[in-house]
Amino acid sequence: MLQSWPYFRRAISMVPSAALLAALTLTFFIVSCSQTKTSSNNQGQSAIAVTASPGSPIVVRTPFAEFHLLPSGYVQAFLLRDGKSLTLDDPGADSDANGDYLVSSGREIRDFVLDLDHAKVSSASGRLGARGKRIEVSGKSQSSPSLEKTLAMEVYDDFPTLALTSVSYKNTGTVDIPVDRVITQRHILNASLSDPKVPSFAMWSFHGSSEAWGKDDVMQIGEKFTRANPMQVVMHNDENQTGGGIPVVAFWAGSVGEAIGHAETVPLRLNLPVQTLPNGRVSVDVTLDANTRLQLGQVYATPLTFISVFHGDFYEPLSLYSKMLQVRGLSLAHPTDADYQANWCGWGYEMDFTPKQMLGTIPKLKQLGLRWATLDAGWFKSRGDWEPRTDTFPDDSLQKVVKAYHDAGLHITIWWIPLVVEDGHGKDILNHRPYQLSKVVKEHPDWLILDEKGNPARATADLGALCPAVPEVKQYYKQLTERFIRDWDFDGHKLDFSYTVPACYNPKHHHKSPNESIEAVGDIYKIILETTRALKPDSVTQACPCGTPPSLAWLPYIDQAVTADPVGARQVRLRTKMYKALLGPYSAVYGDHVELTDVRFSNTLQEVDRGTDFASEVGVGAVLGTKFTWPAYGPKFKLVELTREKEAHWKKWIDIYQDKMLSRGQFLDLYTYGYDLPEAYAIEKDGRMYYAFYAPDKTKPWRGQVELRGLAPGTYQILDYENGKQLGPVDAQNAKLNVDFSEHLLLEATKMPERNR
Repeated sequence: MLQSWPYFRRAISMVPSAALLAALTLTFFIVSCSQTKTSSNNQGQSAIAVTASPGSPIVVRTPFAEFHLLPSGYVQAFLLRDGKSLTLDDPGADSDANGDYLVSSGREIRDFVLDLDHAKVSSASGRLGARGKRIEVSGKSQSSPSLEKTLAMEVYDDFPTLALTSVSYKNTGTVDIPVDRVITQRHILNASLSDPKVPSFAMWSFHGSSEAWGKDDVMQIGEKFTRANPMQVVMHNDENQTGGGIPVVAFWAGSVGEAIGHAETVPLRLNLPVQTLPNGRVSVDVTLDANTRLQLGQVYATPLTFISVFHGDFYEPLSLYSKMLQVRGLSLAHPTDADYQANWCGWGYEMDFTPKQMLGTIPKLKQLGLRWATLDAGWFKSRGDWEPRTDTFPDDSLQKVVKAYHDAGLHITIWWIPLVVEDGHGKDILNHRPYQLSKVVKEHPDWLILDEKGNPARATADLGALCPAVPEVKQYYKQLTERFIRDWDFDGHKLDFSYTVPACYNPKHHHKSPNESIEAVGDIYKIILETTRALKPDSVTQACPCGTPPSLAWLPYIDQAVTADPVGARQVRLRTKMYKALLGPYSAVYGDHVELTDVRFSNTLQEVDRGTDFASEVGVGAVLGTKFTWPAYGPKFKLVELTREKEAHWKKWIDIYQDKMLSRGQFLDLYTYGYDLPEAYAIEKDGRMYYAFYAPDKTKPWRGQVELRGLAPGTYQILDYENGKQLGPVDAQNAKLNVDFSEHLLLEATKMPERNR
């Protein structure tokens, strides 16, 4: 029942809290009893129906979806909603609409025909629950008859809008078959199937790739759209390099959405390319670089992938994806109380900050009610060793800064980057100096990741990297964590530049596959989190994939997410929603420095952060953050200096955040981004409903009617809690309000007692 909750939520989004809880309690009891009865009789019984008739697609039907398996291997997905069968899939629009194919010596082999009449139907393997159906079909290529393809699809009762698929290719001939690339889970999407009045490409999309710093994750598909969406590949497309990603892409129109991705619990190198075709449809697939040869009897098998359908935006498929991984054994870390505390970060002072600046800010932090801070970049001699700069922090002066914060009743975390090292190659773009040869590389050169040519591989910021699959490297990061938390007494970490690492070809590591380094990244983050929690249970472990979505590798091993150097307020809001989907509706998501809600670039491409939009953090349930400097330290810090005028604004919003603490509330998925206007969010906390609305153009006032979804029956007093203004009562049966606002509107709905109605 718990796994089916996302599908019920949209259907009953107009009915909330008290009434909803009662209804769900009854529903859960009924379904639980039903499941218990089914299990006692025969766990193989399932509500999923499989229809297979000669000459027709195989149809797998659940209470919420249908999946049609075509002879070409294409899986066409339908959402069953309001008595309608809804889809974006349009295989008929492509003469080569194969769901899966491969490339051999540069030639595409697409002409596989699956023998549906001899499909094997059985109980599912149990990957996603006890009950489900499995369909297995095989077929041969007409042009390469020695190449046999087998497709297996599984659909589960607990995940009724999702289908798992895996494909294998077998060489049954006597000649080796080179396999360059394998394409699986290919779909042709058409928004006109949802709304005949719009172009076929007119849909919104989410892209989980860590492709480039600052690139939008949520965007509309255009007539000439293309995006490669590489996963777990170090991207050398800017001065910092990125890489990692969540292996999901999602698309949605007004009535239906569709998402694909890989369903493995380990990070994999692959692509999820999206492209608008010449006919206006949108193609998407999972592409793997195989680079192998199949000998007689050998088999190449793809990773497990999925296709899901939904109503709403990217929140639904990401939430479903997360639940799927958890059922498959991936556990998420639970936030601590500390993770929800507003934070001040010393990055406003940039790389060459001084102890005087860090200590001098303490009185202002206390005055504003901030209790957590971060010692940011610039405190160390070299990346990899993570020892204090002697010119800034001689002797034990770093520990004295920590002690001063603790003596003032403040907690403080430390900035660093796992896995990267200065190896004497490349240049530090922040300090404009060549990278040093760190002590750890001098002493342990065998720990380095090497590329195919035997050279030190390049990770983010053109740094070298230690291989996380090496046991001694794991022990090294445990010792580093103990130094920071136990010896230096920091209260947690800001783990920055959290991307991925290159594949490792170091022969001394004896890897079975070069990808073992990528798959082991999460081990290091797990060590950091568990070691920190053991030493300080109420600590913060944050990872920042600067400017991009997170990485599947380390996502389970943080207790505070971060919107990661957002470029503007919109990214703050959408990335908060992304993390609430992936980590749960109560997760702690740091909104990053509020100054990043308005980012501009000067004529010299210098970043100018001048944001003050606290509402884009508070209203969506993010944890408030800032990087102001105080007192005045000259023109260099003028932009982020907390002036007297700014201080009143900062104090107001910090007080609002501390009073409401919406970051600890339940994020509710009641509005669809791109189709519900204005952009809207809802949070339930302490028996009250909170709403946030944002104008499409913050330079223009927005006038119109907003709908307060999710209210239980009754009458509610509506408060503009930012301005302390009562907006009058609203009845849940017609929970609509005529409003006029600029930039944003934040509302609190409190149920009125019967006698006051």
